[in-house]
Amino acid sequence: MPQFDRSLVWFRRDLRMTDHAALYYALSQSRQVWCVFVFDTDILAALKAEGVTQDRRIDFLLASVAELDEALRHAGGGLIVLHGSAVTQIPALAAELDVQAVYANTDYEPAAVERDAAVAQTLAKSGAQLLSYKDQVIFEKDEVLTQSTKPFSVFTPYKNAWMSKLAAADGEFFLKPYPVEKYLTALASPPGKAGHALPSHKQLGFAPSNLQELKIPTGMSGAQSLLDEFLDRIGSYGAARDFPAVKGPSYLSVHLRFGTISIRTLARAAMQAMHAGQGAAGAAVWLSELTWRDFYFMILHHHPRVTRHAFKPEYDAIQWEQGPQAEALFAAWCEGRTGYPLVDAAMAQINQSGYMHNRLRMVVASFLTKDLGIDWRWGERYFARHLNDFDLAANNGGWQWASSSGCDAQPYFRIFNPVTQSEKFDPDGKFIRRYLPQLAKLSNKRIHAPWTATPDERMDAGVVLGQNYPRPIVDHAQARERTLARYAVVKKAE
Repeated sequence: MPQFDRSLVWFRRDLRMTDHAALYYALSQSRQVWCVFVFDTDILAALKAEGVTQDRRIDFLLASVAELDEALRHAGGGLIVLHGSAVTQIPALAAELDVQAVYANTDYEPAAVERDAAVAQTLAKSGAQLLSYKDQVIFEKDEVLTQSTKPFSVFTPYKNAWMSKLAAADGEFFLKPYPVEKYLTALASPPGKAGHALPSHKQLGFAPSNLQELKIPTGMSGAQSLLDEFLDRIGSYGAARDFPAVKGPSYLSVHLRFGTISIRTLARAAMQAMHAGQGAAGAAVWLSELTWRDFYFMILHHHPRVTRHAFKPEYDAIQWEQGPQAEALFAAWCEGRTGYPLVDAAMAQINQSGYMHNRLRMVVASFLTKDLGIDWRWGERYFARHLNDFDLAANNGGWQWASSSGCDAQPYFRIFNPVTQSEKFDPDGKFIRRYLPQLAKLSNKRIHAPWTATPDERMDAGVVLGQNYPRPIVDHAQARERTLARYAVVKKAE
C-alpha cells in the first residue's frame, strides 16, 4: 500500500528517467508523483556576477531537461520546469500540489547541503518532508571506512576497501539498477499553468553558446551513445587515456556531472568488461577512475573545509605569488600565452570547448602552481567557470593533488616538466598543432619547445617568437628552484 497520496520528485544532478533512486522510491511509495526541475537563480546569479553571458552548461541543461521532459511525458507524466530560487520554489510548488513528500537524490556539496536543509525546514512547517537518497555515487559518506572506522585519506587503500565491498556476497546489490519502469503508472501530468514550460536562453539571462557546433551529445540518449561507443574500445583505455591526440577517454564526465546516465550503469559496464576477459585491463583502469570520483565525494563530505583550505593544513602556510605580476602571469596562463605549447594548447582546448583532457589538467595545474607559484585556488576557480563537467569534489581534489596540498597528493618536490610531458604524451605534436596552428610547421622535435629551434628552423616554419607565439614566460629550471624554496615551509612543518 502506498505510503503517500501525492509526492514530488525534485530533479537536480540526475537528469534521466531510468535507474534513478529518488524517482523509484517516490513512484513505489506514492499514488501520484509529479516531477520538477528548477533553473536555480541562486546558482545562475553567481555566474552572472562574474559577467558570464554564455555558458555551455546552460545549453547542456536545456537540451537534457527537454529530453527528460519528453521521456516523462511519453510515460504519462512530464516535467514541471521552474525558474527561481529553489529554496522558495520547491516548498511553494509542494504546497500548490499538496504533496506530503518531496523526493530528491543527495547532493554532497556544502552549498547544496545548506539549500536542502532550508527546503526541508520550510516543508516541515506545512507537514511535508524532504526525503533524499544515495544516487550519484556507488558508496557514500561512511560506507567505506578504515578498519578503525575512520575516513580514508589515501586513495589506494580506499580503492581496495571499495572493491572488497563490491566483491562481497551482497556486492552486486550496489550496482543493481532501480526498476523505475515497474511503477510509471503513478506519474502525474504537470498542471497546465503558465510558467511551467522550458525557459529560453534570454529568460535565463544567457546567450546560446557553441555547444551545438561542438557536437557534444546531450541528455540520456547522448550519454548512452557515448557509452556504447566507448565500450568498443574500453580495452585500450589504460594505454590510450594519457595521450590527448588519441581517442582514449569515455567523454562521459559531463554526463556523470548532470546525471544523464547513472554511475551504477557505468560501474556495472566496467565490471562486466573485466569479467568478460576481453578488455579487462582497460576496464579495470576505468573503474579505478570512477572510484576516484567516489573518493573525492567522501573527502568533501568529511572535510568540507577543503573548499577553502588545503587538506593538509601546513600547506596553507605557503606564500603564493601576489600582486600585478602574479595577475599578469595568471592571465597569460588563462589565455594560453605561456610560451609552453602543451600548456597553451590545453588552455585553448578548455577555452574553446569547455573540455580538457585529464592528463592536461594535471600538466596545466602543475605549471600554474609550481612554475608560476600561483595559488591553486585561482586555477580551481578558473576550471569551475569553464569546465562543462565541473564538479566541486573532483575539481578541488584534482587541484589539491597537483599542488601537493591534498589527500594522497604527489610529493611537493615532484614537479611536472611541461616540455618532457609534451614529448612523452604528444610525441608527434598532433594535439599541439590542432590548437596552435601557428606552430604546425615546426618539426616534431622542436614543436614542444619552439625557443630551442634555430632561427632558420623558425623562419621556415613561420614562427616569430614574441609575435605570433610568445616566448616562455618563465624558465622551468629556475621556477623549480623557487618552488622547492617556497615549499620549504612544508618540509619544516613535517
